[in-house]
Amino acid sequence: MAEQLTGLAGDRALLGRTSTAERVSDILRSRIAEGYFPPGTRLSEDAIGGALGVSRNTLREAFRLLTHERLLVHELNRGVFVRVLTVEDVEDIYRTRALVECAVVRGLGEPPYGLDGLAAAVTGGQLAAHENDWKALGTANIHFHRELVALAGSERTDELMRSVFAELRLAFHVVDDPRRLHEPYLARNRQILQALQAGDRRGAERLLETYLTDSLERVVEVYRRRVGEDGTGAS
Repeated sequence: MAEQLTGLAGDRALLGRTSTAERVSDILRSRIAEGYFPPGTRLSEDAIGGALGVSRNTLREAFRLLTHERLLVHELNRGVFVRVLTVEDVEDIYRTRALVECAVVRGLGEPPYGLDGLAAAVTGGQLAAHENDWKALGTANIHFHRELVALAGSERTDELMRSVFAELRLAFHVVDDPRRLHEPYLARNRQILQALQAGDRRGAERLLETYLTDSLERVVEVYRRRVGEDGTGAS
């Protein structure tokens, strides 16, 4: 925990003079998504509040916001913990992804599309794979799907999916072989990008549907082995 708190103290500057629970929650959300606080970690009010230089009330409000986003869970008489997802949670996340991401592609209208963000995410993934940085590849993969959702031009959809993708990262952090999990989808991201560059949104949607189905099966298979159905440990 000492190492995490040292790094977290460096985020204090992000709060500026207008420190708010929302900004604290933004910092903690990013840190959780990065695996800085892995699933199951107990978050100490005193330690984290001291590292960020914020009041207990501000931190509790930030915890409340992240609990609402299903990233944290409050356990009576024990404290606040980074949530450990169940298999059912993972399946629901993918249902939401399929509903939203496929609808975004389906509703794109006539080409050309603004694909610079998608292309940059593919390039970032290629660089991460070249450097054998599989955690960074997972991050690049999430960026690809965020950029895909951003094609809708909807702040509400972006906000919804920001929380969904943050939850998804909770599942990724318990996977014991991130290369096996993420590497196959680098080529598939490129295929979706190429279909959209060609103006073939129907083809891109078909690729995306298959992608999400296969990804769900792979993640659930690993997740059952690692944490069990209910997120309390493999049985």
